Amino acid sequence: MHALLEKQGHIAIITLNRPEALNALSPEMICQLADHWKEVRDNPDIRVAVVTGAGPKSFCSGADLGQLIPLFNGSRTPQNEFEKRVVADNTLTGIGILRDFDTVKPVIAAVNGFAIAGGCELLQGTDIRVASDKARFGVQEVKWAIFPGGGSTVRLPQQIPYCRAMELLITGDLLSAQEAYEIGLINKVVAPEKVMDAAMEYAVKIARNGPIAVQAIRRSARECLGHPEKEAMAMESKFSGPVFRTEDAVEGPRAFMEKREPVFKGR
Repeated sequence: MHALLEKQGHIAIITLNRPEALNALSPEMICQLADHWKEVRDNPDIRVAVVTGAGPKSFCSGADLGQLIPLFNGSRTPQNEFEKRVVADNTLTGIGILRDFDTVKPVIAAVNGFAIAGGCELLQGTDIRVASDKARFGVQEVKWAIFPGGGSTVRLPQQIPYCRAMELLITGDLLSAQEAYEIGLINKVVAPEKVMDAAMEYAVKIARNGPIAVQAIRRSARECLGHPEKEAMAMESKFSGPVFRTEDAVEGPRAFMEKREPVFKGR
């Protein structure tokens, strides 16, 4: 398996599992990631996901230039079921790297090493990001005369200052973890051995909160982005109103008044 999924309570942990290839995106990995993200979205028991890379060197080094890219440009024909599936369904790559897919649930990135090209684009699709102090970030497609089509030209200028986004996009240079933190691309920098612990700390906190409220807040924040304030406020009201009519919204204040932990059921 090039991408693994395990569950710990209400938390899904997705691991890119090609450490020998710096967790480069193979056709098999793309297919499995797409399936895992759909499981995160569709399984009501999952409230938050953590995505990481296997091994100490890389979160994800981008598309496998020997396996995936030649399929896209037609320089080689599909040889196995995963390659045939990727060629037959051109939506899978966008789902796998969270370009064209909404998980509905929050996703936390635990970046243990390189997050480059498609790996950095996968990162941009997540909501909270923890990185090793050894991690490096960049969209280097321009160095190989290809386009960072996983959403970077749209998301990076939204997520970090415009001039820094353009610097990354058209030079292909890499950022250190500290630089990525300073410009707001990631939330926290920790020692390599503490990356998963820090990511899981976020995940546990989120999983304890009301899941309907979490999902509505996330959707509002994402969909209202870029709209004029008056229009965005009206949109927010559409997201917030239904939350107050849930069973969880009754349970939360009641638990507070009774000085106990709330028991949220997601309804």
